[in-house]
Amino acid sequence: MYVPRHFATDDADGLIARLARRWSGVLITVDEAGAPVGTHLPILWDAEKRIATGHIARANPQWKRGPGKGLIVLSGPEAYVTPGWYPSKAEHGKTVPTWNYEAVHITGQVEWFEEPARIEAVVRELSALHEDGRPAPWAIEDAPRGYIDALLRGIVGVALTAERVEAKRKLSQNKSEADFTGVERGMAASDEPMAHEVAALMRATRAAADEPDGN
Repeated sequence: MYVPRHFATDDADGLIARLARRWSGVLITVDEAGAPVGTHLPILWDAEKRIATGHIARANPQWKRGPGKGLIVLSGPEAYVTPGWYPSKAEHGKTVPTWNYEAVHITGQVEWFEEPARIEAVVRELSALHEDGRPAPWAIEDAPRGYIDALLRGIVGVALTAERVEAKRKLSQNKSEADFTGVERGMAASDEPMAHEVAALMRATRAAADEPDGN
């Protein structure tokens, strides 16, 4: 992924954790003919071991290619940026549309696994992650054991050991103060809920940069 210096982050692990807590990722590999194949799936990220894990349906042919290189793409809130939000548009007109977003690309070696205990551990951890904070968190024990065992037989685990992690936070950091503020205010006033989230990310990013030890 192309990551200009002003959109780079020194906290890739934190960004992965935040995105994976809320959004699914896309696992991309190539088939026998060299064509890309993708599956959407929630992931777990082990920052210490640099491993992303998840599971897919056993009926999904993607896993039958065997081990090899793969890419996991994670993305979060995103929003369109209209040139009309830039005060500089009225000054010189040298403005064009763009898009603000956060994304992470994790590239590495893919391993597929079928051991029931290992797959169940992934399911348990994913469930705990996404059930956390709910009034009545679901757990595997809430379902009949035979039912769980049957479902586990229908999925295959996947682990991607990261060789490269590229993290990008494109939030108008390369714009002037006036244009940055124009975009943030425009998104905050938008009728698109996700634009409000991007506006909040922009404010947080600017606040961090303004701190004495900020970047």
